[in-house]
Amino acid sequence: MKKFPFEKEIIRLLDNTPFYIYDEKGILKSLKKLQSAFFWCDFKEYFAVKATPTPYILKILGKNNCGMDCSSLVELYLSEMVNIIGENILFTSNNTPLKEYKKAYDLGAIINFDDIGHINKFVKKIGIPKIASIRYIPKESYGTDIIGDPLNSKFGMPFDNIIEGYKKMKELGVKRFGFHSMLVSNTLEEDLIEKNTEIIFRTVKRISDILNIEFEFIDIGGGFGIPYKPEDKELDIDKLGNEIRELYEKYFIEFKPKIFTENGRYITGSHGYLITKVLHIKESYKTYVGVDASMANLMRPGMYKAYHHITVLGKEGKNKKYDVVGSLCENNDKFAIDRELPELEEGDILIIHDVGAHGHSMGFNYNGKLRSAEYIYDGKDIKMIRRAQTLDDYFSTIQGGDIYV
Repeated sequence: MKKFPFEKEIIRLLDNTPFYIYDEKGILKSLKKLQSAFFWCDFKEYFAVKATPTPYILKILGKNNCGMDCSSLVELYLSEMVNIIGENILFTSNNTPLKEYKKAYDLGAIINFDDIGHINKFVKKIGIPKIASIRYIPKESYGTDIIGDPLNSKFGMPFDNIIEGYKKMKELGVKRFGFHSMLVSNTLEEDLIEKNTEIIFRTVKRISDILNIEFEFIDIGGGFGIPYKPEDKELDIDKLGNEIRELYEKYFIEFKPKIFTENGRYITGSHGYLITKVLHIKESYKTYVGVDASMANLMRPGMYKAYHHITVLGKEGKNKKYDVVGSLCENNDKFAIDRELPELEEGDILIIHDVGAHGHSMGFNYNGKLRSAEYIYDGKDIKMIRRAQTLDDYFSTIQGGDIYV
């Protein structure tokens, strides 16, 4: 049974629903577990900023030897805001405007190219990157149910393009090289990550032999999953680390590349909660529980039919089936369908678990919904780390002559 770790502490905030709250100690514990699993190599986690782009969280991760995996101009500025710069940033972007590449270059970031065409443009318009890598997408990989069939992926390059890309970078004067691939998403199966990592290691060794490149780092991507359902097993990160170590020792004898990962969900996912209040209970063909949060606060259930566990503050048991829904003018605005919960009444507080990644960050303003606040509990105090959006915020960008009466 999933438990909410600080029920008493949030009582004073319950007039402010809906809101997000994170467990700071839990986040850092997950980071330390990941770092410990790769103790045997020169390892660095580059946190996927897109998962939880909240400066306070980025800052505490940076203080604990975590880099930032950035994919946009704003994410680069967020990283700079918390003084994470230089090669502590890995910039991986797709269909990237030059001004975003320029910002990454100015910050001294590692540049990860997604296409050959970007390389010439970058060097001609911006300069020679101090260190660069290329994103690889093989014809086949393992566990692609979520991330998709590689042959239909808009990300990365096939092997022949990779070879051409590294040749081009050498000709243009790049001296330091890395390698990148992201082949799986949200998996709890160690063997899938291991099999994909072997594809990556084997490819790096092959390129090194062909082009005489000693790669400084290999980014094996992210995709390490978390147990969303109470019955799900947790990823055995120590076992995974040992399995990757065996592969590393098999493939890399002449040179010893650093190992990077770029997890978001594994670090913060299990340590975030969306707190929402029951506004109305409707009896129709089934029983609907209407809450003050909506898909605008948490998109994953409506977008992916993703499961998020729900508990009720101060209540236990499974007495009745409900659909838990928001107020958007869309029928997929549902957090749960036919979910067994304690018998509910107006005013009850629902806690939606495991929303610490791809939760608040994917929020939106459809139907004029305002973005919710974010709080964090550090073991002593609850701090607001992002205030709720206001009506003034929403209307501040509107232009258009004499639209106001």
